[in-house]
Parts: sequence; structure tokens; C-alpha cells
Amino acid sequence: MNHKFPYKWKLTDLPEIGVPYHGAKVFSCFACGGGSTLGYKLAGYNVIGCNEIDPKMMQVYKENHNPKYSFLEPIQTFKFREDLPKVFYRLDILDGSPPCSSFSMVGNREKDWGKEKKFREGQAKQVLDTLFFDFIDLAKKLQPKVVIAENVKGILLGSATKYRTNYVDRIYKAFDNAGYYCQHWLLDASKMGVPQRRERVFFITLRKDLAKPFLYSKDVFNILPRLDLNWKEKEISFAKFIDNKDNTIQKETGATKLWQICKQGHNFSEYHPKGHYYSFYKLKSSDIVPTITANPGDGAWHPNYCRLLNRKELCCAGTFPQDYNFLNNKEQYLIGMSVPPVMIAQIATKIYEQWLSKLD
Repeated sequence: MNHKFPYKWKLTDLPEIGVPYHGAKVFSCFACGGGSTLGYKLAGYNVIGCNEIDPKMMQVYKENHNPKYSFLEPIQTFKFREDLPKVFYRLDILDGSPPCSSFSMVGNREKDWGKEKKFREGQAKQVLDTLFFDFIDLAKKLQPKVVIAENVKGILLGSATKYRTNYVDRIYKAFDNAGYYCQHWLLDASKMGVPQRRERVFFITLRKDLAKPFLYSKDVFNILPRLDLNWKEKEISFAKFIDNKDNTIQKETGATKLWQICKQGHNFSEYHPKGHYYSFYKLKSSDIVPTITANPGDGAWHPNYCRLLNRKELCCAGTFPQDYNFLNNKEQYLIGMSVPPVMIAQIATKIYEQWLSKLD
């Protein structure tokens, strides 16, 4: 079965791969190393620039994308800028992935809500669970046609549904106040042509003054713009891109000792006396690669060689270009921090086909 977008590709393949270029304009916030931007390029968009707080990620972004506009600063100050070019007020899509560790199913979750946190690269401290609303403030100011905001599944689960009277409800109310109809989807990248099980929540909004041709009654209380986000992509197993050429064995650690006794298709924690290493997994070749995390050592290990996934395998699983320049950053860290480009490409294509192309 052919997939709409390739999971093994190179930057030099653009623009021949993906969908035909239409040039709808995107600006990316919380851009990280450029995963979302890659997806929009695959989907035929013109990404005019980015906002990012991490200087290391901005270096990677500039190296690979050479953006016309780039702003290395917190969104809390960026949203107040009065010197933005006119093109920023004519965007088709404002894209953003507000840092999400406060809602991740691993880590501190509730203990970190409302607290300032500092990222490992040494940026300014931020209260992570308010960044979403800074992003919506920017949308209210710029008034793009569409806003796409990505976050982790944990934002929908557990105590997050009670946090400050339901965090998701607050997002909906903020978008409504900014002039947008809002909907959200929980999507699994493995169903969208990405060789990785990665569930992410996408809040997708359409500006109210543009929405009349697309409105329908969801129920007696909700009127929303119709958007069909369904895919029929076949899942892609590790066997499709397993690389047995680069088999540099990991140095001996507690994890490597567990790999020796762990059966394929099982979690390392099953073999640890205290159940540690719960995020370490020994693949079977028929498996779909589990979620790639930013933490070194976590996640998928090769079934036959005592090693983590190598660069080629990580790029395929994350749908990053094989020739992407990660500079001095670990591939797993950057890919784990990013939305898979093909995931964004699939969503962005649907939005263009169903909304934007009909507004032009």
C-alpha cells in the first residue's frame, strides 16, 4: 500500500515529494527544531518563520529552514510585539505546540502545575501550563484564518480535567473569546502513515467570520465547522525500515543487562526486581515503534543488537528527513521533542482541501 507522504525521505527531495505547492502562509510558534515546519512544507505551505525560546533549537531550525523571520524570545514578550510585518496579519495558519510536560503522563504532572520551570538548555523560567493561553493571545492579535495547537494526550486525562475548572474548557473559552470556533481531536500518528505509535491532541480552530460555509449542528447546543480527519493509512512496522548496518553496541549499563534477558516485544521493567525501566522496550521486528521520547535511553531498543535505534531508524520512525542537520543535538532528543512531520502534513492537507482552498 502506498502512503500519501514518505516516511523515508530527504530535504533535497522537496518540493518534488508531498503535495503540490499552494503557498498558504504559516507561522510556527514553539517551533523546536522544525518538525511541524517540515510537515507544512510537505503539505505545500509557505512557512514564513518561527518563534522559539531555545537557542540550540533555533540554530537547528535556521540551519535546515533558513526562515525569513525568526524570533528567539519567550512567547510572553513576542505576543506584545508591535513591529511585526503586515504578512503576520494575513496568515492562513498560526501553528504552535506549547511545551507540555506539565500534562505528560510521565513526570511530575500535578506537582508542577502553576510553577515556573526552566528547560535543560537554560532558557528563562516559564509557567508551562499558561503558555497555551499566551499562544491564544497571539492568535487573538494576529487573527489568522486557522489556528492549530498540539499537545499531549495527558491534557485530556486525570486531574487535568479538574485543573482550574477543566483546562480544556478554558482553552475553548479562550479561543471563543479570540473569535474562533474550536474543536479537538486525539490522533494516533501510526494511523496516519507515521511508523510510530504517538498519540497527540490537536486543537483546530477556524475564525468565526469565515466559518459560515462550513457550519453544522453537532448537537442542539454546538454549532461547529465541519472537518473530516480520517485516514486509511496502513500501519508501518519496524521491519520496513530496520537498519542492520550501524550496530554500535551500547556501553554496559543497567539497561543493557536487562536487554540481554528481556524477550522481544516486552518491557524491561518486567525483568527488573523493582519494576524500573518501565519506558524501555525491546522491539519485535513486527512491532510499531512506540512513542519516541526526548530522554536518552528511553523507548525502543533493537530486537537483535544491544542498542537503541540508530539515526536512520529514528529519522524513519519520526518521519524526519534522512539528511536533516541536527547539529550537536542527539537525534532522539530533537525527534522526541517534535511533532512527526508526516502527522502535521496529513492534518494540514485536510485543512487546505476542506477549508482554505474554499476560502480563496
